[in-house]
Amino acid sequence: MKVGITEVAGRARVSEATVSRVINRRQGVSRKTREAVEQAMADLGYERQTQGQLVAVVTELVSNPFFADVCERIESTLAPHGLKTVVCPCFAGGVQELDYLTSLAERGVAAVVFLSASNTIEGADPQAYELLRSRRIPFVGVNGQFEGGGEAPVFSTDDLLAAELAVDHLFRLGHRRIGMASGPVGNRPADRRVRGFVDALGRRGIEEAGQWVVRQSYTVEGGQSAAVALLARGATAIVAASDYMALGAIRGARRQGCEVPGDVSVVGYDGSMIMDFVDPPLTTVRQPADRLAGEAARSVLALLAHRDVPVGELLFDPELVVRASTAPPGAR
Repeated sequence: MKVGITEVAGRARVSEATVSRVINRRQGVSRKTREAVEQAMADLGYERQTQGQLVAVVTELVSNPFFADVCERIESTLAPHGLKTVVCPCFAGGVQELDYLTSLAERGVAAVVFLSASNTIEGADPQAYELLRSRRIPFVGVNGQFEGGGEAPVFSTDDLLAAELAVDHLFRLGHRRIGMASGPVGNRPADRRVRGFVDALGRRGIEEAGQWVVRQSYTVEGGQSAAVALLARGATAIVAASDYMALGAIRGARRQGCEVPGDVSVVGYDGSMIMDFVDPPLTTVRQPADRLAGEAARSVLALLAHRDVPVGELLFDPELVVRASTAPPGAR
C-alpha cells in the first residue's frame, strides 16, 4: 500500500498541513516537529515527491576565511529546514565544476549556490547553468551575475562602493600616490573594484589613475608581486582586492625594506575576523558575510517551495574597518 501524508501525519501525531509544510520546506515548523515528521516518513517508507535534501555550494576559495564563513552561515540557515549543505571546492568555470554538478544532478541535488565560482568569470561556459535549468534545479549566485542573463537571484557586495571607501580613507590620511593590487582581468568583482578605484581617484583629481593598478592572482604571492611593482612606481598606499593579497602586499613591502604603515599603508578586502590578529592588524573593507549568506539561503528555501523570488543582482553595502595597517604618509 502506498504511504501518503495522512499516514505520515498519524505516525508523527501532527496535522496533514504540518506534514505538507515539512515536505515543501516551508517556515513555521519547529525543529522538533520537523524531525518527528522526517522520522515518520523514514519509518513508513514515504517517498518524498520533491527533490533531494542536498544543497551544493560551489566555490573555489574555501580556504579563504571569508568564504568558509559564508558556507557555514548558509549551512546553519538551511539545516533547520531539513537540508544538508555540501561544499564543492573547484576551479571557477573549469571542467571540475561541471563534473561536480552533473554528478550531483544525477543524485537529486535540491539546489546550487555559486559562491564566487563561474558566476564571477566573464565569458564562462554556461553549460553548467543549462544543465541545472534542464533538470529544474534552482540556483543562486553570490558575488557575480550569471553569463547570459539575470533570471536567477544574485547577491553581491557593492564593489564600486568598496573601492570608494578604501580610497576615501587613504585620501583623508593624506595619501595621493595610491596603488591597487587587484585580481585578474575578466573576474567580475575584480573588474568592478578596478573601475571603482579609478573612478574614486578621478573624482579626487588624480589623472591617469589606471597606471596605479596592477592585476594579479587572488593569493598572497599575487599581492606580494603587485606590491613590489607599485612600490617601484612610488606608491605610499596600496588597496588590495582581498585580505590575502593585502597580507602579500605587507610581505612584499617588508622585503623591500619598507615598514607598514610607516612607509606604506595597506587596505584589504573581505573582512575576515582573523585579520584583527595579524601584524599589523589589517585595515580592510568588510563584506557583509551574514547578509549575503542569509539572503542566498532564504532564496534557496523560497525556490524549493516554488515561491517567486526577485531575480537579478542585489547589492549590499560593505563597511570600512580601520585598524593599524594604515597611517598618514611618512608616519615613521
